[in-house]
Amino acid sequence: MNNRIKILVTGTAGFIGFHLVKRLLAEGYEVIGLDNINDYYDVHLKYVRLKETGIAEGEIEYGKLVQSTTFERYRFVKANLEDREFLEKLFAAEKFDVVVNLAAQAGVRYSIENPHAYVDSNLIGFMNILECCRHNKIKHLVYASSSSVYGNSDKVPFSEYDRVDYPISLYAATKKANELMAHTYSHLYQLPTTGLRFFTVYGPYGRPDMAPILFAKAITEGKPIKVFNNGDLSRDFTYIDDIIEGVVRVMNHIPNENKQQPYYQLFNIGHSQPVQLMDFIHTMEDAIGKKAILEMYPMQQGDVKTTYADTSDLDSAVGYKQTTDLKEGLGKFAAWYKKY
Repeated sequence: MNNRIKILVTGTAGFIGFHLVKRLLAEGYEVIGLDNINDYYDVHLKYVRLKETGIAEGEIEYGKLVQSTTFERYRFVKANLEDREFLEKLFAAEKFDVVVNLAAQAGVRYSIENPHAYVDSNLIGFMNILECCRHNKIKHLVYASSSSVYGNSDKVPFSEYDRVDYPISLYAATKKANELMAHTYSHLYQLPTTGLRFFTVYGPYGRPDMAPILFAKAITEGKPIKVFNNGDLSRDFTYIDDIIEGVVRVMNHIPNENKQQPYYQLFNIGHSQPVQLMDFIHTMEDAIGKKAILEMYPMQQGDVKTTYADTSDLDSAVGYKQTTDLKEGLGKFAAWYKKY
């Protein structure tokens, strides 16, 4: 039991945050979850995730810590990262040991329509997290970056040592900015920070704006799937359990002064086996038990053709291994989807 370690996880009504909270609670950590429950996608799924961790929708109001009815060591609060005053009070009162910042305005395509949402959450919000971590002597800040920082790089697999100076979406630019901001705080204030560049995460309770749920829904309902770039895309699909295993290992691997870049580290976290979009669709068809209707479209603005993670640094640092192949992962996802 980790009786003495208290963790703040932001974005806990979200996909990765929800799964991380369940894992941390199972391991005996004390956790406070934070999320603004925005309507970027259907909030019903967010409340379903919260309910799974014992947080009742009727109890939630802005700024109020809600005690889980399922987990004695879990509380949740609805709040915005942009709310500096609230965050400062929360950090001062709760005395966190570790912060895992997964809250962010997500989505590449949405950033073209709603740029200000990304500045508010991903830049101002992240700045507030950094300041609170600095002033409250947080032992380790782990934060979500994204594979989108690599842009349309032709060099594969993507390595943490590649230059990432050419983002092709505002979302990607804000994630790159987070890495730079974290590096500055690690350098100036010896704040240990670790950035995780996530590669296409999927699994039960996943985001409904991403391919797995969009495709499953269309196949189930007999509606056409939109296939971009005429199917000539590949993604490093990574099952949620593998992602969570990596996050927990990294959380306990705190960067120190004995590094080339003291107190700062950055890792890819993916499957390292890109899957062609058409192969993904065929595997999904098998999992659902029904054929897909396909509609071909050109490349979407801000999208990238390939994502492919080199995870050798993560492996050497924490022994990270991906254990869930696509067939198994989509099988588990489809079983959940049919029930949901």
